Amino acid sequence: MARSEHHPDGLIHYNPQLAYRGYTLFSAGGDKALLIDMEGRVVQRWQSKRGITNPVLLPNGNLIALASPSEEAKGQRGLNGQAAACFELDWDSNEVWAFEDPWIHHDYERLPNGNTLLVKWAPLPKGLVRRIKGGYNDPEDDPKHMLGDMVLEVTAEGEIARTWKSWEHFDPATEIIGPLGHRLEWSHCNSISVTPKGDWLLSFRRLSMICEVRASTGKIKWKWADGTTASQHDAKYSGPDTITIFDHGVHRKGVEYSRAIEIDAKSKEILWEYADDPPFAFYTIMGGSADVLPNGNLLICETSKGQFFEVTRRKQVVWEYINPFYVYNPRLGGRMNMVFRCHRYGPNY
Repeated sequence: MARSEHHPDGLIHYNPQLAYRGYTLFSAGGDKALLIDMEGRVVQRWQSKRGITNPVLLPNGNLIALASPSEEAKGQRGLNGQAAACFELDWDSNEVWAFEDPWIHHDYERLPNGNTLLVKWAPLPKGLVRRIKGGYNDPEDDPKHMLGDMVLEVTAEGEIARTWKSWEHFDPATEIIGPLGHRLEWSHCNSISVTPKGDWLLSFRRLSMICEVRASTGKIKWKWADGTTASQHDAKYSGPDTITIFDHGVHRKGVEYSRAIEIDAKSKEILWEYADDPPFAFYTIMGGSADVLPNGNLLICETSKGQFFEVTRRKQVVWEYINPFYVYNPRLGGRMNMVFRCHRYGPNY
């Protein structure tokens, strides 16, 4: 699909009989988050000089999001998703809470007790780096230096209540970087969510693996990598016994394509999936999300094209929208309307 100035954007399609009515939230233009109605009209706008990525509405009506990268971490090869801070805005875009750290990245989760889970990069122990298998060494990289993923639990006062280090629970013999991945980092956690039992579900892109961590002890309950998912994002429980995953398919064996899948939380069997026909017509090199809506439909975000759409369980597209806000990205090059994730909220949320 050619993307020219003549290509349509904004609302593309809406089927009122089959779509779940509500308001869709997404970040646009680098420094703002927008809430649109089913007709694509902007009904609420938040703005921050920090930049806004991956915004979520909290039950109190405030917006929580990640900031743009800091100058300290910005531009390092291969490290997409950095954020200088996680912060909260009220309805009028006043900042009411923030936690700053130049090495947090990708995702967060606000807990019922008011604390916030954050994902962070940290240097791996040097003795461990040489034991990690896979990937390739780039001339720009120090082969003795590699980053790993941590989870921080931060209080409302900004204090670090606990930390979890992924490398203390991973096995270098089995958690292997793919052959097309660099060795600047090991696992690349791109999503964290809380399970129905209060544990953590984590997605690790570079290992094409998701795992569940017992929150009380930090021990890994299970790991899953079936060999068909590749560089997945946005793993979360969609119900007591099901998990949705955006499988974006980078470095997939054979033809690369993206899909949204729902798996059984116990057996890990794939129960449902959405892919395009032909499959490569639906594809994003990064990001992506899939939310199960109250009516059973899924809201899917195709990051690279700034496109999000709602599909029924019969895979009929009943709502489609393309982000009309473009910005120039000097790092990736070109004029882009990328959207990391989007979310739909009902009128009574």
